[in-house]
Amino acid sequence: MSEKKEQTIARTASLTVVAMLAFAANSLLCRLALAQDLIDAATFTSVRIIAGAVTLGLIVLVRKETHEHLAINWRTVAVLFIYMIFFSFAYLSLSAGTGALLLFGSVQLTMFVVALREGEQFPLLAWGGFALAFLGLIFLVLPGVSAPNPLGAILMTVAGIAWGFYSLLGRNVADPLVATAKNFMYSVPLVLIVSLFFLPEFSSSSGGLALAIASGAITSGCGYVVWYAALPGLTATRAATVQLSVPVIAAFGGILVLSELITLRLLVASAATLGGIAIVLAQRVEK
Repeated sequence: MSEKKEQTIARTASLTVVAMLAFAANSLLCRLALAQDLIDAATFTSVRIIAGAVTLGLIVLVRKETHEHLAINWRTVAVLFIYMIFFSFAYLSLSAGTGALLLFGSVQLTMFVVALREGEQFPLLAWGGFALAFLGLIFLVLPGVSAPNPLGAILMTVAGIAWGFYSLLGRNVADPLVATAKNFMYSVPLVLIVSLFFLPEFSSSSGGLALAIASGAITSGCGYVVWYAALPGLTATRAATVQLSVPVIAAFGGILVLSELITLRLLVASAATLGGIAIVLAQRVEK
């Protein structure tokens, strides 16, 4: 292997690790802000979106690359808005690890179902993986002492479905960075309307605002830039597979940062869900 190729592989690996840490940090920052009542969920979302829009907009301007004018796709704006809002309100009651598992499990299962509707054929083992992943999520939310809050679980599942559709709608975008920047910008009025609706519940603090800004500017805005830089060195399946690490990182981050407990239910559900999705992705490689 040439030195240049080794450097390229090392660069891709480094960028991928940073991106996954950023995605997991989104769960930690949101949960940290909301669990300690440092800010209300609607305001957190608005600040996150605004900070992300400003950061991505500045990065696009600094990049100084010519690009074709991209028409606004209001469907992508809508699903990004739904993801952001439902994500924040879900973390009012979910732990970081549970929320991340529900989110990324729902994302991958949504994309699998859409692939089926589009006519993609899957071998029997892939169906077994899908069933295992689905049962893992069902087991996670079954009633019981250690079950997550039902409303929080529903909200995060909707957030995951929305993010899955956002990813699918952006598959053929010529410039993902510019498209994401515009989607963030056009989502600002929508989240501000939600904040006005929840104005009676408004609460804020310097700590809460700092966490929301960090989530929008650093772990979302800069995180997406790093991820887009890593993507050229990854196959589509590898890009999907590495994202399975996010719930694990978020869970351990929740232990270290938020002193959250990892339950046997979460461990079993994680093994089933992430393992099942990994089987599906592996079968797509062999196809």
